[in-house]
Amino acid sequence: MYGIILVGIKNAVLLEYGELVWKQALHTAGCKLTVFNTYQQYPDSLIPDLAAALSAITGRSIDDFMVFFGRCFVRFFSNFGYDELIKATGRYFCDFLHSVDNIHLQMRFTYRKMKSPSMQLIEVDEQGAVLVYRSTRSGFSKYLRGQLMEIAKQLYNMDVTIKVLESQNDVPGGTAGPISIQGGLKTVIVKYRLDFDNRDYMQRRVHITAHPSQLQLSPVSSSVLLDLFPFALILNEQMRITAAGEKLIESWILNNATRSPTELMGSKVTEYFKLRRPTGITFTWENMKRLQTVNFEIQLLKGSTVQESAEASGTHVDLKPSIHEHDDPSKLMSIARRGSQGLRSILLKGEMRYIKDINSLVFLCSPLINNLEELREVGLYLNDLNTHGLSREMVFSGFSHNSRLDLMCEREEKRAEELETSLALADSWKRQGDELLYSMIPRSIAERLREGQNPLETCQSFEEVTVLFAEIQESLTSDDSIKYAMTTVNTLNAAFSAFDELIQSPMAYKVETVGKVYMAVSGAPDVNPCHVQHTGDLALGMLQSIHDLNLPGVGVKIGFHTGPIVAGIVGLKVPRYCLFGDTVNTASRMESSSDTNKIQVSGYTANKLRKYGFKLTFRGQVSVKGKGEMETFWLDAGPSGSGKRLNMS
Repeated sequence: MYGIILVGIKNAVLLEYGELVWKQALHTAGCKLTVFNTYQQYPDSLIPDLAAALSAITGRSIDDFMVFFGRCFVRFFSNFGYDELIKATGRYFCDFLHSVDNIHLQMRFTYRKMKSPSMQLIEVDEQGAVLVYRSTRSGFSKYLRGQLMEIAKQLYNMDVTIKVLESQNDVPGGTAGPISIQGGLKTVIVKYRLDFDNRDYMQRRVHITAHPSQLQLSPVSSSVLLDLFPFALILNEQMRITAAGEKLIESWILNNATRSPTELMGSKVTEYFKLRRPTGITFTWENMKRLQTVNFEIQLLKGSTVQESAEASGTHVDLKPSIHEHDDPSKLMSIARRGSQGLRSILLKGEMRYIKDINSLVFLCSPLINNLEELREVGLYLNDLNTHGLSREMVFSGFSHNSRLDLMCEREEKRAEELETSLALADSWKRQGDELLYSMIPRSIAERLREGQNPLETCQSFEEVTVLFAEIQESLTSDDSIKYAMTTVNTLNAAFSAFDELIQSPMAYKVETVGKVYMAVSGAPDVNPCHVQHTGDLALGMLQSIHDLNLPGVGVKIGFHTGPIVAGIVGLKVPRYCLFGDTVNTASRMESSSDTNKIQVSGYTANKLRKYGFKLTFRGQVSVKGKGEMETFWLDAGPSGSGKRLNMS
């Protein structure tokens, strides 16, 4: 499966559900990729896995998402001009349905390793059509439904209702068909009924009457037809070869040098020819007669292949040469000598047409040859090809065409690689930008702003949180102000970096640093019922960090208080998440009136800490600016003596 499908799905999911849902889906599906290359191949299982992941996240069914994915791809491929390719297939939706296989054949020039399904219309009426889908992948029948409905809606402005009439080997959610007893994958076959307004198509294509001038034309012999199409085949109702073009007979002799050319006539077509496309159907009269608008590819089998095929079917094939009286020995010997050079098998491409007058099928075809090299490999010359049409011109231009095509593909692949690198780099920059943004404002607030919420609406009140302040103390001074400033910066960087490592969301959030003061809060922006306990652990951890740094003359004063606050985003240029309220002021006073390497808390906070088992010592009455006298406590240690406050005075 090529990345163009996944790119379309990604764009649609981002547009419909947002980036968060897409990331969750990738994680749930076990996909570590965030960027998909248009021309790179990925596992077929990725699409059903993403559908299952999105189903689990959103509650919609997996089938709904497979249909959604099919619709998404049609919307997306218009960016590459493929919608124009579909429109060019015909005026009516039925014209497109007849040409699906041909479109896939053309797409193989761009996507060389594409494993396309096969689709044929088997019934057409004024109310719609019956389509048969064949594939080696299971679970994608719903995906096809989405594609067909979206193409009908967007390109042909009509609504299509699709229902499944029959289904074989289509395992829901799978990507590979079931294994057959004989080995290999079973073909997934799904028969759809498509209901849509098909009256115009039936009137213009099916119920059309011949012009009177055509009815007056005299009959034409089949030999004239074989002269015009020297590689044509005529088959009767038993699928036996009744006539063949001169060049096809010569090619058959080249590939079966040990056999008589007369054996070709009257033989079963399957003895010497293999149906390559459409895939998944048998070479029968009913199928060929029904699929007259489909391009067929038939391979002429070589002698060894014929023998193997015959032995497998239990029939006897005589490989001894048999020259009849009416054969030209010199011509046969010349052709036989050409056939001894190990030639490639010829691939014939054309249409099966039913001729009512002779009750026969005529395969009007020409060899599928791209350039002069291939022409030599199959043992043909330019004058062997049809004089009409563009067969000869295509061979002449094959060299330059293939060279240009290879060059274009190489350029596209290079551009795709560059695009993939650019997208990966952009993704890296985005992650760095996100990290920078989350360092300024909380992640939950940032996500709300991304979704278009007004910054004023981020303002929120909290009934109770715990606010902490910590101020770095330096006892050493220097006469050199510049040297002292640089030392202070290094000290603050080391201390605050150590504090940052202690901050873990949602237990605590770093609000800001101002000068030598570090501010943190627990209980906002993420509500945390254990905010007092987590702040106590954070304060003791800060004290331990300063001790472990062992910086000469450096200590820390810490204080915190519990109460209600209001928080929100302030500013546009450098937005910050700020806290407001008397609780903030009181917590700041707890820090400023504390002692170096000690943790001071208010009486209200101390009562809550005791419930968690923290060890505290009563300090006494402390004069607090704006509050008067307040009872405060020293926090000595955590529960059961853990996190004991160190004596660093």
